[in-house]
Amino acid sequence: MVRMRRILAVVVAIIAACVLIAAYVGILRRQPEKVAAAARPGRPAELTLQTVGSLGPGYQRSTWVSYLARNQDGEWVHSTHLTVPANSLVQVTIQQYDTATGLRNPFFARPQGISGGVMQLDGKPVDVIDPDLTSHTFAIPQLDVFVPLPGVADDAPNQCAAAPCTPDQAHRTITFTFQTGQPGRYRWQCFVPCAAGYVTGFGGPMQSFGYMDGYLDVV
Repeated sequence: MVRMRRILAVVVAIIAACVLIAAYVGILRRQPEKVAAAARPGRPAELTLQTVGSLGPGYQRSTWVSYLARNQDGEWVHSTHLTVPANSLVQVTIQQYDTATGLRNPFFARPQGISGGVMQLDGKPVDVIDPDLTSHTFAIPQLDVFVPLPGVADDAPNQCAAAPCTPDQAHRTITFTFQTGQPGRYRWQCFVPCAAGYVTGFGGPMQSFGYMDGYLDVV
């Protein structure tokens, strides 16, 4: 009887281990939704993103800073896996809801790799910003694209506490256009040390796909 109980216990332990391993593999294989740029005949394809200081309830990492993307149904998706057409112009609009952190390297305070070297900030052309007032960046190093995103003022009224943020809440709107090249997968990310609570600000969401970095599939 004792021997049978031991065998049963071993079998239960093996089954439990298999279930846990299967669940872990499922998590590893789970990929965020790919968000494709909206095609616009005769005009650049369009991507719309937003940056938020905190994802909020309903997300696994509720306190993490993150990007979100708007899919073609108009829904905000927690994803940084973007798809754009090859050898084409892409217009990016970023609604920036987070406050400033500041750049470690002022080199990134000037938009680079975008059409005309100028971005639109709240409807006005801008070719450089104060590095101390930067909240995030949108950067695709392999395409030489670096765009600084100014932060919302610390004392701005009606700030967004959790994603997805809405147009009536305090934010900055940044619009720019860049040219894609040959098909391939490119890494994009933020270069501002915005991961509060991590050493030098570069851990956690700064190093995690789906938060402050992602993939740009050029197809």
